[in-house]
Amino acid sequence: MRLKAVLAHCPELDALTRHVRSFARMLAEREGGRLPEWLDAVRQEDLPTLHTLAAGIDRDRDAVIASLTLPWNSGVVEGHVNRIKMLKRQMFGRAGFALLRKQVLLVH
Repeated sequence: MRLKAVLAHCPELDALTRHVRSFARMLAEREGGRLPEWLDAVRQEDLPTLHTLAAGIDRDRDAVIASLTLPWNSGVVEGHVNRIKMLKRQMFGRAGFALLRKQVLLVH
């Protein structure tokens, strides 16, 4: 109820909320074909941050449409990369021995 009241008093936030929810729906329902119409709708609003996002998406539009449409993703690979980077940071002394010990014991 509070969100509705806030959105009613702030048109910019209301528009941003609509576009974010629309993008989330497009992502969840794998409707990459809707991306061009979403980008057009975003550009019609006075929301500079979304315009920046739209410009970034346009630079690699085909890949973004594929990622919103196809069932494959690189989530597992990204997870492994993230874990390796974390361990690497720990090995360079940015984390104390106690934390490193816990990490090793929990992972293995």
